[in-house]
Parts: sequence; structure tokens; C-alpha cells
Amino acid sequence: MIECRNLSKYYGKLEAVSNFSLHLGEREFLSILGPSGCGKTTLLRLIAGLDVPSKGQVLLQNQEISSEKIL
Repeated sequence: MIECRNLSKYYGKLEAVSNFSLHLGEREFLSILGPSGCGKTTLLRLIAGLDVPSKGQVLLQNQEISSEKIL
């Protein structure tokens, strides 16, 4: 249902999210845990479509939702 393929997000030279991949099927859920500043919020913003990935894709039901053309 939701898939992240090799997501990365850069802010200048800072890599906030590095090569993250995930596949969640229907009725699956997960928790994102980590220390302050590790990229949790950036990852959620990428999945929600609030930010565009520097690299990689976010797909919802096999349709890409992360392209600048879509936003």
C-alpha cells in the first residue's frame, strides 16, 4: 500500500534521511523511534508529500506520490 524506495533528503550538505526503504501493506503499521535530530519528522514529511525527496520515491498503491510534478 505505501512504499518508500531509497529515499534521501538533503538540506545543503546535511543528509537528513539516507537511503530509506520501506513497504507497508494494508492493515500494517509501524512506529518511528529515534533521538532528536535523526530524521523522523523529515521522513514523515516526505511520506505525507509535504517535502520532495532529493532521491528516491514514495508510492501509494503503486502510484508515485513524491514527484515535484505531482506536488
